[in-house]
Amino acid sequence: MPSSLEVGEVVDGFRLDALAHRGGMATLWRVSRVEPAEAALPMLMKVPRLRGGEDPAAIVGFEVEQMIMPALAGPHVPRFIAKGDFTRLPYIVMERIDGPSLRERFDAAPLPIDEVARIGAKVATALHDLHRQRVVHLDVKPSNVMFRRLADGSEGDAVLIDFGLSHHELLPDLLEEEFELPMGTSPYMSPEQVRFVRNDPRSDLFSTGVMLYHLTTGVRPFGMPSSVRGLRRRLYREPVAPRGLRADCPPWLQEIILHCLEVRPERRYQAAGPLALDLLHPDQVALTGRASRSGGGGALATAKRWFASLAERSAGVAGASARSPIVLAAVDLQGAEPALLESVREAALRLLKSAPGVRLACLTVMRTNRIGMDELLEADGTSRHVKLLVGLRHWARPLLQAADSMRGNDAAPRITFHVLEAPDPATALVEYARRNHVDQIVLGARSSGRLRRHLGSVSARVAGEADCTVIVVRAAARER
Repeated sequence: MPSSLEVGEVVDGFRLDALAHRGGMATLWRVSRVEPAEAALPMLMKVPRLRGGEDPAAIVGFEVEQMIMPALAGPHVPRFIAKGDFTRLPYIVMERIDGPSLRERFDAAPLPIDEVARIGAKVATALHDLHRQRVVHLDVKPSNVMFRRLADGSEGDAVLIDFGLSHHELLPDLLEEEFELPMGTSPYMSPEQVRFVRNDPRSDLFSTGVMLYHLTTGVRPFGMPSSVRGLRRRLYREPVAPRGLRADCPPWLQEIILHCLEVRPERRYQAAGPLALDLLHPDQVALTGRASRSGGGGALATAKRWFASLAERSAGVAGASARSPIVLAAVDLQGAEPALLESVREAALRLLKSAPGVRLACLTVMRTNRIGMDELLEADGTSRHVKLLVGLRHWARPLLQAADSMRGNDAAPRITFHVLEAPDPATALVEYARRNHVDQIVLGARSSGRLRRHLGSVSARVAGEADCTVIVVRAAARER
């Protein structure tokens, strides 16, 4: 895996023409094909930062984006072109959107009312198209909305970018499986995301309401919280009504904004299409008590919502498909002998073939220190997390080949890869299995020793603590 890229370098037939942006999580390059196609499309290559020390969620998020983008189509998303594997160089090549970002408009907020409505309608239309493709974006914010530039230079359709936090109804949700903290950008996160519910498209409508509020009033409705406690305030505190901050905000626009910002999803717009319609036809908006609200709700109402938020558990309503059986293959890449790794792979292959629709989660644990600093880099400067992810994929290569031969026309991947960072591998495996309702675990057991007998091996602890079936194999592939 190359440590750096330079202008003029060629990667899998794509020439790096210019550095477009260098961010904290990824670098963007303007690229072109070495052998141009007949209709040359402006292209952008996204390469994640993998030098070590990065948030593991950022690495998993890039895997999520690589998985979701090929499944998307239409004018409201960048066209997917190619992707590179973690074993060499991970990247995504996509259509380059040359129009402006919505982020630029927020510097001028508050905007004229008709402009707020026009922008909101375009964003809602883009979300309507995305939700029809069974995807919830979950990071709708100004910098993730761009606009196509028409031939006459005017502004065209809204385009949604950056799907690293997204949820696809028919694809594995790696972020949900590996992490237990809210994911998103704090000012725009919905109450469901604060509760770590990731499958409700109405979450994107809440985020749209936050943007409409900011464009209308010039301030964010929930500020810039930096803690989970701060995020939870939106579960029970109503924002100041837009008309309390901007006298010329019409009742219909306040109605729309506060409708989007309802805490309970069932009280919001139920789909993005009706939201777009209301923004395009304000004379048809049905006004309720929201339209005449002036403050942020009284103390008694806030207290009631606070108590309700303690007891409420949102279940999500995106209509997920029936769950497929999940098999967890726990792979000790750092300590197991090759013969034992082969035995675990053979057992996993048998389980993969045992029933149609079986999902195989290949997982390894990167040990971290309970106290003190962790060494996140290898001697050559590469990320330990990424090295283990590459090693896991290499170990699973025969499984991937078998899964491809069995998959047929089913586009959903049957094998996923996970690197957990934890001080105690056994506890990490058991918690992952419980959180994701794993049906079977297969893992290897090394030869016993005096210390292992005294402390208890990882395999013995998992077998004793897991709520599902556990298959323990040894180097001779003998199952117990």
